Amino acid sequence: MHDLTIITTLTGGLAVALVFGWMTQRLGLSTLVGYMLAGIVVGPYTPGFVADANLASQMAEIGVILLMFGVGLHFHPQELLRVWRIAVPGAVAQSAVAAVAGWAAARAFGWSHGAGIVFGMALAVASTVVLMRMLIAQDRLSSRDGHVAVGWLIVEDLFTVIALVVLPALAVEQAGAGAMSAALAVAMGKAALFAVLIWALGTRLVAPLMERITRTQSTELFTLTVFVIALGVALLATEVFSVSVALGAFFGGLVVGQSRFGSQAAADMMPFRDVFSALFFVSVGMLFNPALITSQPGLILTALAIVLIVKPLVALAIVMLMRDTPRTAMTVAVGLAQIGEFSFILAALGKSLGILPAEGLDVLVIAAIVSIALNPLLFRAQEAIESRFKPVPNEIEEPAPAAEATGTPQEITSLVLITGRGELAQRLVQRCARGGLAVCVIDDETGVLESIRRPGVTVILGDPGQQDALKAAGLAHAKMIVITNPLLTEKMRICVAARGVSPRIAIVATADNDAERAWLEEFGAAFVCDVQDEMADLLLRSIRSGL
Repeated sequence: MHDLTIITTLTGGLAVALVFGWMTQRLGLSTLVGYMLAGIVVGPYTPGFVADANLASQMAEIGVILLMFGVGLHFHPQELLRVWRIAVPGAVAQSAVAAVAGWAAARAFGWSHGAGIVFGMALAVASTVVLMRMLIAQDRLSSRDGHVAVGWLIVEDLFTVIALVVLPALAVEQAGAGAMSAALAVAMGKAALFAVLIWALGTRLVAPLMERITRTQSTELFTLTVFVIALGVALLATEVFSVSVALGAFFGGLVVGQSRFGSQAAADMMPFRDVFSALFFVSVGMLFNPALITSQPGLILTALAIVLIVKPLVALAIVMLMRDTPRTAMTVAVGLAQIGEFSFILAALGKSLGILPAEGLDVLVIAAIVSIALNPLLFRAQEAIESRFKPVPNEIEEPAPAAEATGTPQEITSLVLITGRGELAQRLVQRCARGGLAVCVIDDETGVLESIRRPGVTVILGDPGQQDALKAAGLAHAKMIVITNPLLTEKMRICVAARGVSPRIAIVATADNDAERAWLEEFGAAFVCDVQDEMADLLLRSIRSGL
């Protein structure tokens, strides 16, 4: 008889995860809560079906690799540069305070310094998946407060990467400060050497390989190539350079993400990432011992207090001290009031190194389930609080509406609607105005609209990714919408919203590469202008005219 253990574990674990994920989503909660509850159900501490813990943990490693590979793929420096003045110092200060609070709590309960540091770092980082889902659900992803929150999370992701390098050095804590410092220096040196090597191989080997695979026009070969790169780089990291698979996967994703194949690679890996990340959270739930609730209630309540009270209050104070808007401060504070996948990645590494005790992971599971479950409720409470207070007129996201925006949609009869805040959008508006075309520009940044405002140009303050804003801009009566936003996610949102308002509208968009072109055409763009192709054509015409 064949050994069906792996099939039984996969089927049972994913089936229970599907049921609990569906239930939690129906309740308005994150599916991550359902996955962890499913792990508790199929774990060894509850009656009924018990999945194979060893197999589940090995498949969870694939989930870790794909999660961190995805972080590298989606790492956009421009997102951080846009709000770095508040996101970088704010995230560093908030993470430091939360980590120290976690360390102090662990020491108070008799844990070692190393265990306290791991525990504090795990409590300090929030879940990118949870925050992004909440921002999308609240239509805040493209607003300024959404940008600040995302930039904050990018800094925390980098904090996680640094922590993955530091943790192995903590394993030699008992050997003394000198040995620990030496181990830390060696770990940093290995990580730096690995990063340089991967970057060099990425530009000289990975990029040409992906170029050649792309020319075969075989989707399955391209997907297989990306999958092999993710696993191969992670394996190289741990076997040759003795760094964690998570760190290796991050650098692999970073190399692929900065290439012109990054968008397509992210799209192809998403189904694999979703399945194996579900297994990762199931495996985390399987490790949870419910007996901890009665044996260590004080430690659980302390961890919840750090996540739900200390972190949000520190973030709120930091944003307000930096003189940003109350809306931004509340969005960042509420968004950080949870922990998730990165906390478990750090905790799992700390446990495997013998630094973090088993009950530390159990406490994190409880903290994650409670905080992630409460996060949607906190965002709804924020909306209720904001609706009770009249917005300050000089706030960035809700300034007094411009005169052009007070009319009904029927009064706005522009032929062309333009979105975007870059130099390309401004030059396009200037040329359309000089050519006598009726143009309307819509954006959610007041400064952008002020710089574009001129005779013959209508400006509308609003998020172009929302149908109500496009209706106010008169999209239903326009002939065309031109999308010049820099990020692919923004462009896709606008395409969907535009089609919802006017199914027959002509959508023109810009793309940075072939993968973006394919996605935008899939989302309804009738004409996609490849920036690189257009520049090449202009240069070619200049060359020919000069010969």
